Amino acid sequence: MALSLAVIILLGLSADYLFRRVGLPGLVGMLFAGVLAGPYVLGLLSPEMMQVSGDFRKIALIVILLRAGFELHRDTLNRVGRAALIMSVFPAVLEILAVVVVAPPLLDVTYLEAAILGSILAAVSPAVVVPLMIDFMDKGRGTRKGIPTLLLGASSIDDVFVIVVFTVLLGMHGGQDVNLLVKLGEIPLSIALGIVAGILPGYLLLRLFQKYDWRPPRRTLIVLGTAIMLAWFEEVVKPWIQVASLIGVMAIGFIILEKAEPIAHLISQKLKKVWVFAELLLFVLVGAQVDIHVAWKAGLAGTLVILVGLVFRSIGTYLSLLGTPLNWKEKIFCVVAYVPKATVQAAIGALPLAAGVASGEVILAVAVLSILLTAPMGAIGILFLGERVLDREERPVYRFRQVREKLSLPRVGERVRDKRAGTVWKIIEEKEIWVNRNDARQVGEDAASPVPAISLRFWRDEPGLEPGTGKTASYRYSLIDPSFDDQWEVLYDA
Repeated sequence: MALSLAVIILLGLSADYLFRRVGLPGLVGMLFAGVLAGPYVLGLLSPEMMQVSGDFRKIALIVILLRAGFELHRDTLNRVGRAALIMSVFPAVLEILAVVVVAPPLLDVTYLEAAILGSILAAVSPAVVVPLMIDFMDKGRGTRKGIPTLLLGASSIDDVFVIVVFTVLLGMHGGQDVNLLVKLGEIPLSIALGIVAGILPGYLLLRLFQKYDWRPPRRTLIVLGTAIMLAWFEEVVKPWIQVASLIGVMAIGFIILEKAEPIAHLISQKLKKVWVFAELLLFVLVGAQVDIHVAWKAGLAGTLVILVGLVFRSIGTYLSLLGTPLNWKEKIFCVVAYVPKATVQAAIGALPLAAGVASGEVILAVAVLSILLTAPMGAIGILFLGERVLDREERPVYRFRQVREKLSLPRVGERVRDKRAGTVWKIIEEKEIWVNRNDARQVGEDAASPVPAISLRFWRDEPGLEPGTGKTASYRYSLIDPSFDDQWEVLYDA
């Protein structure tokens, strides 16, 4: 399995680099790298790796959903809440109905089998959508109207709704006595339980972080471990009740951000580094699940079913956004962002075949084909339209992130060492400010334009003293000020 990890890292990074070089999303390259390395093409990944790939993919998805949670501000959620709820149900319903109409004559399946297929196809892929939305949020794209947050929330609830519908339909095919109203009632209950299941550990972790002065790496690992436990809890209680654990994962980050923003930013910064490896695992292993030979069997008829479903899904997405402040171009962007399919289709596409559904092989073939068609197409469309359609803020928050990353600035709670004196200090306060500098042209801007800067307050870390008492010092850093590394180095001990 160690060799398989090496293949994932080297092949995934190479594909990411090559696709970015030609202006395509790197994740598309990773998906295709996974297809090539998987057991259905070159067979470079060991059987042991394929057996545990589901766990690895879930952990990687948890990492990016945690990052999403640490970016969800209450005011933005309040603005997009209604639209997100409509988008999480209406487009999926239209897509399922469209597949029920066109699949029986095209694929020679029953209406119930067509409905099962539709419920598999109707799930949008958070694995594709969430990383791209996080990237737009980092760049300040579309944040004024909360578009990335809208798509984050809607895509997560969409999966909960679709999976419950799929479970109901598969049970009906097996002759089980399924109460449709009760099952549909489980959807809001599952979402509510997921939120509660995330809020409770979120508050507990917040209290622990406020009480104990743990180093940032340890905080991040504790949050990640808690989120993984939450996903495990969903599996444990699944025989009795559905809990939307992925929404709970985002709730953990949301609560910490809401109550202690400096701590949240610190954890998010570390998660961003973890995501570099998690991203490789997620997309390469999703690609490795794709059997192109099975997808080929779906043929032209399967392609038509997928395209018709997407047309109706797109109509539903656009209608869901009526009454929102989004202009028509931004609505079209949301339509495209709701196209990609990958994770859910890879996870449940084979279940009808295993359950003895007569057309199970056809359903699996169309599900696999939907990944090959929509994941690259959707990711490319999101990147292309996002850069051209989504607005930029006049003074976007992402400019401060650029300063932090380029200067490797620490966050509140981190410790630094003075290179000249050898003393240890702790960051106890930070402020994001815009300053006017006559030499702003050094960073390629007009001299009158404001420049983003970060002011840090340092406290001399001495035994027996509380933060804020004793010796403190404040320094300002921007792209036109002396470098942070000239005087300080961050201490990353756990």
